[in-house]
Amino acid sequence: MYTDLPDTELWHHRSNHAEPADFDAFWTRTLDEARVHDVAPRLTAVASPLTTLEVHDAVFPGFGGEPIRAWYRRPAGVDRPLPVVVQYVGYGGGRGSHLENLLWASAGYAHLQMDTRGQGATWSRGDTPDLWGSGPQVPGVMTRGIEDPEQYYYRRLYTDGVRAVDAARRLPGVDPDRVAVLGQSQGGAIALAVGGLVPDLAAVVSLVPFLCDIARAIVITDEYPFREVTDYLATHRDKVDAALRTLAYVDGTHFARRSHAPARFSAALMDAVVPPSTVFAAHNVYAGPKEMRVWPYNGHEAGAAHDDAEALGFLARTLA
Repeated sequence: MYTDLPDTELWHHRSNHAEPADFDAFWTRTLDEARVHDVAPRLTAVASPLTTLEVHDAVFPGFGGEPIRAWYRRPAGVDRPLPVVVQYVGYGGGRGSHLENLLWASAGYAHLQMDTRGQGATWSRGDTPDLWGSGPQVPGVMTRGIEDPEQYYYRRLYTDGVRAVDAARRLPGVDPDRVAVLGQSQGGAIALAVGGLVPDLAAVVSLVPFLCDIARAIVITDEYPFREVTDYLATHRDKVDAALRTLAYVDGTHFARRSHAPARFSAALMDAVVPPSTVFAAHNVYAGPKEMRVWPYNGHEAGAAHDDAEALGFLARTLA
């Protein structure tokens, strides 16, 4: 069933939640601290049965200079510099096997798929630990360090996402002026954040992005992962203000206002995991050229392969 506002209202929806006064200063300082580490990726060729693609295991420094793993895939036998797609993974997953997720390289792009620190034990394997401890948390990562923006998990993960773009530009066989970021759900949230933090991207693809209009999302859905926050606040009743303050630093609506690269969004009107109004809250304030694909009869899977096909068309136009 439809889970949220009527379709006509979605196109006009705006978040009611203000951004922190020091939002830009917070992220500028965070990225400056991360960028003291040389981002040149370390590559190791992967022995693979694939004959049309080359694959490398890549490691680059993310938040705090901590090692972040990725797969670097590209068409075999192509020597010219290629546009690069930097891809981020959905909640609970990791980079998986090097034999998975071959679409973007098969379509002729260089493809850097970032692993997700501290995740990758449910539907897809991960290989990158999150080295930071925290206070009490609900299982998952949504409440890891939630009482303090400095310690919050998504501060680290978004910084990893920015550093993945920095590393992608140093990869062999890449055109550093044609970098797109892409992801679905949590991956879409990271892509949206990176779009607001890296001013010269060529394209952003953010499919049913998580972590937008968060203060609204946690009170209009009972689904996880947003439910992790309400579970936490149900027992930490005195931490509501601190938690909402922290979440405001990672809210996709605030990054959308700062992003100017051409962007493609998708939303699903029967999505209970990421309510469609939260996606529209980011789309409607996005500062650059944008397009939105609405799937009226889908849940969080959204357009699935249809979203991929349309994203390929969008990237062909924007990265040509």
